[in-house]
Amino acid sequence: FWLKVYPSRALPVPSLCTLGYAAAAMPAMFTRFVEPGRLALITYGPCAGKMCTIIDIVDQKRVVVDGPESVTGVRRHMMPVKRLSLTDFKANITRGAREKTLRLALEKDGVMKKWSATSWAKKVAAKEVRAKMTDFERFKLMVARKKRSSEVKETVKKIKK
Repeated sequence: FWLKVYPSRALPVPSLCTLGYAAAAMPAMFTRFVEPGRLALITYGPCAGKMCTIIDIVDQKRVVVDGPESVTGVRRHMMPVKRLSLTDFKANITRGAREKTLRLALEKDGVMKKWSATSWAKKVAAKEVRAKMTDFERFKLMVARKKRSSEVKETVKKIKK
């Protein structure tokens, strides 16, 4: 080991108690852990934008995920953790659970309903709708936004007078 520690030169390290902090008052650093049952959003690859549930941990960088396919359209496969965004929601399942067990756990805990109620899920859904718009729908949206903007300007003028 290249670093030598000399006991005579060691400085005393103050503990949390001597600094006046209570150990219980310290907030937890992380709350979203890579664990079986954790709901995640796939951010890259052919299933990007879909929800999945972590089923098993392969190693430090890879996990096995499953939709289940009947609910989210994601089949069971191995995926790097880098391509996942973990959510706050977790289904109560054991490691390596079957698809039926996972589906029942998601229904019992209402995980997918809780997810769709979040602002994050609403933003993802809105982005998906915007991406699927046709040219004519984009045109109608532009006209509606212009109309709304002009009406807002008129009311602001009336209020200022």
